[in-house]
Amino acid sequence: MTANALDRQLTQLEACRSRFGPGEAARVAKLLNRLDSARFLDPASLIRLHEAVLFLRAFPQGPEVVRVTERVLNAFHKKVETLRKAGADMDKFDTFEVSGIAGTQMEDTLSFEVASWLIKHMPGQVEIAWKNYEPGRELASTGPRFIPLLEDDAYVEADTPWRRWLEAAAGKRNSDPAWLVQRFADLPLPRNQKAELYESLRVPLRWNLKNSVSTRTRNWKPVRSIFYHSTPLISRSQVSLGDELARRPPKLTKLSRKKSDEIIDMIREVMLVRYRELYGTTLGDPRSVVRADFGTHQAGRGVTIYLWSLPPDRRLPLRAYVAGLTLKNGVAINYIEAIGLCEWMEVGFNTFYTFRGGEAGWIYAQALRCLCHLMGTTCVSVYPYQLGHDNEEAIESGAFWFYRKLGFRPGLPDLEKLAEHEEQKIAANPKYRTPARTLKRLATGHVFYELPGAEVRAWDRFSTRNIGLQVNRRMARDFGGDAVRMRERARRAFERMLKVSPSSWKPLEKTAFENFALVLSQVPGLRTWAQEEKEDLIRIIRAKAYPDEMLYLHRTQRHARLRNALLKLGSQS
Repeated sequence: MTANALDRQLTQLEACRSRFGPGEAARVAKLLNRLDSARFLDPASLIRLHEAVLFLRAFPQGPEVVRVTERVLNAFHKKVETLRKAGADMDKFDTFEVSGIAGTQMEDTLSFEVASWLIKHMPGQVEIAWKNYEPGRELASTGPRFIPLLEDDAYVEADTPWRRWLEAAAGKRNSDPAWLVQRFADLPLPRNQKAELYESLRVPLRWNLKNSVSTRTRNWKPVRSIFYHSTPLISRSQVSLGDELARRPPKLTKLSRKKSDEIIDMIREVMLVRYRELYGTTLGDPRSVVRADFGTHQAGRGVTIYLWSLPPDRRLPLRAYVAGLTLKNGVAINYIEAIGLCEWMEVGFNTFYTFRGGEAGWIYAQALRCLCHLMGTTCVSVYPYQLGHDNEEAIESGAFWFYRKLGFRPGLPDLEKLAEHEEQKIAANPKYRTPARTLKRLATGHVFYELPGAEVRAWDRFSTRNIGLQVNRRMARDFGGDAVRMRERARRAFERMLKVSPSSWKPLEKTAFENFALVLSQVPGLRTWAQEEKEDLIRIIRAKAYPDEMLYLHRTQRHARLRNALLKLGSQS
C-alpha cells in the first residue's frame, strides 16, 4: 500500500468515529482488517491507527468492531517492533499525548509510592536510567542511612563519586532500582518521610512496556456486555446539566477489597503510562472504592464510574478528597478529582486525548451526579488550571467554553462581563473564535455551578489557600515563624474553649484537632458558641480520622456556624 493510500484509509478510519447506522459496523471492521494487514513505514501513521482503533474499542458500532479492534490491539506491539527494527525514530512514541503504546519504552522520575508499585508489578523489568542520571550532593543527606562510611567522603570531599558509591553498595543489582527503593522502605520512619527522602534523589526509571496489559493499548477491563452505538454520539449542546443533576442519584455500590485493589491498580496503570500522577490516584484508599454502573442500556451507554477517598493518614487538613476513573465499555477514558468542604466542591475532570469528542459533556454530567450524591455538594467550582490558567492544553481545546455552555459562570464580575461580551460576538458571527489571549484571561478565575437550594455566589471568593496564608502570616507575626510553639499555644487555647482534653485520642484525631485549632483560633466569638455547637464541632474534628471521610464532610454541612466561619476566613484574600 502506498503512503498516499495509507493516509486516505487512515483518514477514513478516523471519520468512522462519527459514523453510525445500518451496515456501518461491517464497513468499519472491513477497513480495520485492511489497515491491519498494511505495512506502516513511519511512527506518525502507526500512532494514528492506534488512537483510532482505541477510540472504536470504547465507542464501537457493533460486535464485529469490538472483535477486530481487540485483535488489532492485542498484536499491536508487533507493528511497533517492526518499526524499531527498520530504524524509525521511536521518540515519536514518547510524547505526553501518545505515550504508553504496547512495544514502546518509558522513562520517568516517579514518586516513592508509584516507583514501589511499579517495581512490584514489573519485577526485573525496571532499571535506573543511568544515561540521564548523575547522583549529586543530595545523596549526602540520605545515603549514609544505608551506605556505610559514605560520610567520610561525602561530608568533606569536593569530588565524591556518587554513582560509584551507589554501584558498590548495590553490587550486581546496581541498575535494578528495587535495591534502592527497598533501602528507603526499610527505614524506621513514617511512610511519608520515606517518600520525601527517596524523592529528593529524583531517580529516573526506565521500563519496557512490551505487550503488557498495563499499556494504553491493552488496558481495558472485561465487561459482561457492551453498549453499541447505532446513532450519533451525544454532543455537548444536547446536554442539560440541570436536567441531569435533577435526576435520581445513581446507586453507589461499595466494592469488595479484592475488586477495590484491582481498581486502584488500574488507575495507577492508567496514569503511569500517560506520565501523570495525581495525589488521589497514587494514594487512593482501597477500602473506600464505590462504583456507579450506568449499564449498557440507552440511558447508561456502557459507562461505569469508580470513586474513592484517601486513607486517614494521607488526608488534607481541612478539605475532603475524592478521586475517580471512568470506564466506557471497559476502557479507561478519563480521571476525576474532587475536593470539598461543607457544600462546596472543586472538581477536575480530564478526558484523555484519544477520547476527546466522545460524549465528554454527557459523561461529565454523570460524574457530577455521582460526586454531588457522594459528597453532598450543592456548589460546584472548577479551578482555573482546568480552564487554561498555566495550561496550554486547556487553552487549545477551548476548555472555558466547555464549562460555560454547560451553565457555569465566572465568579469574578469582570470575567463574567468578558464572557458575555464574547458570547455576543459569537452570536453575531458563528465563525468567530475566541482568541487564545482572551481565553487565558477568562481562565484566571474559578467558574461555578449552583444546584437548586444553594446560596448563590456564597463561595465565589473562597479559597482554603486564603485560610492557610492567614495562619502562616500570624505565625510569622506572633510566633517568630515557630510552628511548634504556635501549634502548642493554639491547641491549649482550643482545649479551654471547647472544654475537652484530646490526650486519650488517637494520633490522627489529635493532628486534626491541632489543625482546626490553628484555623478557628482566628474566629471571634467561638467561646460564645452553644455547648451543642461545640460538641458537634468536636465530633466533626474526630470524624476527620474515621475510615469514611465522607462522614466528616457531611457533618461540616450540618454545622452552620462552622461553615460560616470557614467561609468568611477563606473569602478574605
